[in-house]
Amino acid sequence: MGKASTSSTTKDALALFNSLRSAYSATPTTLKIIDLYVAFAVSTALIQVVYMAIVGSFPFNSFLSGVLSCTGTAVLAVCLRIQVNKENKEFKDLAPERAFADFVLCNLVLHLVIMNFLG
Repeated sequence: MGKASTSSTTKDALALFNSLRSAYSATPTTLKIIDLYVAFAVSTALIQVVYMAIVGSFPFNSFLSGVLSCTGTAVLAVCLRIQVNKENKEFKDLAPERAFADFVLCNLVLHLVIMNFLG
């Protein structure tokens, strides 16, 4: 029984992975670039957390500033992705240039706050 359920679970997982991959292949290039940026920001935050766990967190406000900067940038990039996506009907009247300008302005405010937090 265990072997049969494991093989069906594996088949289901592969089918899910293949369907997600085929659906993602239809995603526009601009959204894929934003996805890569989000993945980079999240991975940078994770690297900082691992570094803090290994080395220590002596200047704790510096650690918090770095992690919050990466996390905030990732959240703003996700918001940009939502606004730029053509399939999203909520933001159909919003021009992509306006969404990018909002992203840049919010990032500027975020990083000004982060720099202020650093001291």
